[in-house]
Amino acid sequence: MFMDIETLLAKQEITDVVYRYARGIDRMDFELVRSCYHPDAYDDHGAFKGNVDEFISMVEDFMPRWTATMHFMGNILVEVEGETARAETYAVAYHRREFSDREGKDDVFGIRYVDRFEKRNGQWLIAHRVVATEWRRVETVPANSSRGQVGVWGTRDGNDVVDWIMGAKTPAG
Repeated sequence: MFMDIETLLAKQEITDVVYRYARGIDRMDFELVRSCYHPDAYDDHGAFKGNVDEFISMVEDFMPRWTATMHFMGNILVEVEGETARAETYAVAYHRREFSDREGKDDVFGIRYVDRFEKRNGQWLIAHRVVATEWRRVETVPANSSRGQVGVWGTRDGNDVVDWIMGAKTPAG
């Protein structure tokens, strides 16, 4: 199948948006998450359904409840049709909650992000997203589990290694 350069560029830009979303949600950079959507976008995350402003408000409340999250994006199929595209992204979403005085949990979901992208003002962004859940696994995390010393731990406070590796910031402490 022959693809023209515009289609290839569209596919790459859309894929980058999917990856930026994962970084934004896991690092709790909600403006980065917002930048992945058109202002009038709609998001259906299952328990949540609403516009992008409502979605951002919900994740600002929801994400800090977790000690750490990691969204691993797998297969991404992008089908471009003019100024619209469908993207289907297989993902595994890890959510960890730890407590010092009681058991926590790992809540792991196998999901698909099914997105309609639209190119507006020269930019491909999400116009409509539906998250389809394929499976879920919940496991216990012991109370007061130690992270141990394995190197640099990720943070969700704007001082993560991704924030300082290029020299724009310096690591805290």
